[in-house]
Amino acid sequence: MDRLRQMEVFAAVADARSFARAAAALGMSRPAASRHVAALEAELGVQLLHRSARRVALTDVGTSFLADCLPILEAISEAQAAARGAHHRPTGCLRLTAPVLFGRRTLAPLLPAFLAAHPAITAELSLLDRVTALVDEGFDAALRVGPLPDSDLRAVRVGQLRRLVVAAPSLLAAAPGAPATPAALADHPLIVHSQARRWRFAGGAVAVVPRLLTNDVATTVQAAVAGVGLAQVLSYQAAAALAQGQLVAVLSAHEPPPLPVQLVFPGGRLPARTRAFLDLAVPRLRALDAAGWPPP
Repeated sequence: MDRLRQMEVFAAVADARSFARAAAALGMSRPAASRHVAALEAELGVQLLHRSARRVALTDVGTSFLADCLPILEAISEAQAAARGAHHRPTGCLRLTAPVLFGRRTLAPLLPAFLAAHPAITAELSLLDRVTALVDEGFDAALRVGPLPDSDLRAVRVGQLRRLVVAAPSLLAAAPGAPATPAALADHPLIVHSQARRWRFAGGAVAVVPRLLTNDVATTVQAAVAGVGLAQVLSYQAAAALAQGQLVAVLSAHEPPPLPVQLVFPGGRLPARTRAFLDLAVPRLRALDAAGWPPP
């Protein structure tokens, strides 16, 4: 079997996380795709993929080999495209991920324009409230809020989000009034997100005891508007309620540093589809940041 074809099939299976989907995309049968990968593994003397009835996943060796394969395949693809007069025409499936609510308001609206501009590209958007392993899970790029740990990933900053403590004016009008310091939160009813049992401020984190505990941002904001308690939210989450006077910000002098918003992608040579997406997304996301981000 042709070694280059084996590498192409392996990369397609790794990208699709499925022999069946990769075979369909390549116009071959599933058994043929399986034979190509098995022959490559036999030639290399290593296992590149974990196979089960439900999923296909890269082994550690497979992850490393894929990283080495992709620049080779991309270079060949661009050389072939140049010979056909279609140099730099992006193709393939662009796989993106982002936090559920923020991604729905920011990345999702960009996709129609991107797909219209690049008819040879397909796209997948996975909205997940967890940090994904980009390379291991086969994503081309992710929108992330917060500082990045040291890694081999690259990032482009597109904005920032503030962390605000907000409350309904009616709640602040009653005793004991607005808190003057973070420590004074102990005297107030609080609405706490289940993943944030400590609220961060410029002087450090403060443990909080919830009057209402929830894992849903929309519920947090609605309860704050209803006067149930004070809540700490990201600026865009409360933007509409703040603009309408349903909520006001307190403890502004103690506000922690803003959280960066970044588009993150694997290091090394980028596929043309990822470069094309960054070219479109970065300026548009920065414009959204300048406008205060779209509220939920």
